[in-house]
Amino acid sequence: MHTAALLQQLQQQIQEIIATLEHEFTPLPDHALRYKPTLEQWSVLECLEHLNRYARYYHPILATALGQAVPSTNQELRFTWLGRKSYDMMRPENPKAHKTLARMNPVQSSLGRGVLAEFQQRQQEMLALLAQAAGKDLNHKAVPVEFFRLLRLRVGEALLFVVAHTRRHVQQARRVVATTELTVV
Repeated sequence: MHTAALLQQLQQQIQEIIATLEHEFTPLPDHALRYKPTLEQWSVLECLEHLNRYARYYHPILATALGQAVPSTNQELRFTWLGRKSYDMMRPENPKAHKTLARMNPVQSSLGRGVLAEFQQRQQEMLALLAQAAGKDLNHKAVPVEFFRLLRLRVGEALLFVVAHTRRHVQQARRVVATTELTVV
């Protein structure tokens, strides 16, 4: 996919995530935000806090990588094996569950509505990063992978991964809300 089309697609996906936050999650009462269908599943707040933790890692690194990226015309995004595997694992359409790192797992955290505000802020940051990415070389390997920092993703792969990961967990949170509505009336 050409980078300009990719960036436009990712911006649209982030806009949809922001709309979901504003129209579906923010109006919920606190008990619905904390509701867990089972002990093993995450609540809406836990899903969003998990994403906040990843954003705290990836957003500053992406900002640095984009600040150092050389200008480039609309080019084709090339994938490394790691980039393709990372994206394929996080695509919202992939039904396979994956374990998260302990430091990224929000279970047993004391979470409140501040998670929603931070999530909103992080999505605005992502929109700014996507705007900054326009006209830059997104095929430069510059983004260390969170779980093993010696491995690096290309800038475009990392942007795609972060947005896919966000979409995946927002869908998870939406499923929790649907369960909440069935059980908590």
